Amino acid sequence: MGMSTIVERLAEFAANIRLEALPDSVVAESKRVLLDSLGCAVASLEDAASQRGVEYGVQLGGENGPATILGTGRTSSVGGAAFANAELINGLDQDAVLPPGHVTPYVLPGALANAEALGASGARLLTAIAVAHEMSYRIGQATDYLRDIRDGVVTIPKIIGYSSTLFGGAAANGVVKGFLTETMADALGIMGSTMPTNTQRAWMMHAPSTTIKYQLPGAMALSTVTAAAMAELGHTGDRAILDDREFGFPRFIGTARWEPAPITAELGEQWTFPQYQAFKPYPHCRVMHGLFDALIEIVTEHDIRPGEIESIDAWGESFVMQPVWVNEDIRNPRDAQFSMTHGLALAAHRLPPGKGWQTMDAIHDRSVLDLMARSTFHAHPDFAEALAADPSARTTRLELRAHGQSFVGERQYPKGVLSPNPDTYMTDEELIAKFRHNVDGMLADDDIDHVIDAVFDLEQVDDVSVVLGRMRVAAIRS
Repeated sequence: MGMSTIVERLAEFAANIRLEALPDSVVAESKRVLLDSLGCAVASLEDAASQRGVEYGVQLGGENGPATILGTGRTSSVGGAAFANAELINGLDQDAVLPPGHVTPYVLPGALANAEALGASGARLLTAIAVAHEMSYRIGQATDYLRDIRDGVVTIPKIIGYSSTLFGGAAANGVVKGFLTETMADALGIMGSTMPTNTQRAWMMHAPSTTIKYQLPGAMALSTVTAAAMAELGHTGDRAILDDREFGFPRFIGTARWEPAPITAELGEQWTFPQYQAFKPYPHCRVMHGLFDALIEIVTEHDIRPGEIESIDAWGESFVMQPVWVNEDIRNPRDAQFSMTHGLALAAHRLPPGKGWQTMDAIHDRSVLDLMARSTFHAHPDFAEALAADPSARTTRLELRAHGQSFVGERQYPKGVLSPNPDTYMTDEELIAKFRHNVDGMLADDDIDHVIDAVFDLEQVDDVSVVLGRMRVAAIRS
């Protein structure tokens, strides 16, 4: 007889799934997510806000623990490393995205730290990554979504955020630790009862915004480690928390919509997240990526210099006419990651996408700021209709004036998504190139090659600590 509550069914799925049962596409996407995240973490090491996360991670767990703080010569406790690595992965906002939005920075770091500390196999870590992303996507589908369409208009819910992903994060920790179904159910129930509040809407509305961004990634990742540890130590969890619409998770997390059927529909038989997993070629909010694709193509093809541009007019996602995105008071890289007109101006300068986009010199370059003043953003009139037809669609249009001419670019899908246009898919080779660029100057060439090969052959790795040990800068340079 099967278990009855949603939490119990999720626990049964997470505790009993094995790598051999995963479709090839799920295994492949889990590897891609891991490689991309490792590179994003190392790229963030020179970012001041990310460094605050590293320092606090060390305060939490010391500097002589069993888990690596990625790209550094420092190790810490599982909790300390999870906090630090979450801050690093999300630091430049170039990490992978999956509805309900950012998922990986919250669900991967705890599992990664536990896997290293326990000497877990690559197969177990891959399974944990797959479970975390599948569960996060499914629960996100039950709640309000950032791009909900109401009466033909893309409408942001009054309460929104990424806390729902943490069930997947707690499960990932449990998979790595080898939890049986009962302990896994307790971990998920505890996670539900200790869930951080969804504060993303406040962040959107109060610009210039807080530098912790939509939610503090380190605290989110640490909460998944805590939930799993408490269950392992014997605490029991609330197994009815996802079934109780009136007093449970749907109520206190603030979602107006609660449609739980997709959470467990064909769970373990049909895997949904790979189709919607997207990767970011640019270290900037995803809403602008289609426009960046069009803009960079125009200025490159016609060899247009920033000073020759008379104006840039862009049309894109209609819901982003909010303070955090229309902000032009660029104090730091966090402001730059979300400003639409600043992003257009920076992209027009043809800097190689990556950590170079987020330096203080780049974001405050006089030429960038001057071009920002000549750039505008508007809601695309067809955006909602296209989104309703395909959740991956991001209809955009860009008009650039230079040399007395008008240059036009349009995109239906940005680079990095799986779409009807095969060119938008980010191939393994492109993800490897992104990884190499992100770790350039931080890791030695032989270690870069080793990590790439190991991740793409992770099911054959007996102990993931051997791979993560190659991500310690001090160790490889000594």
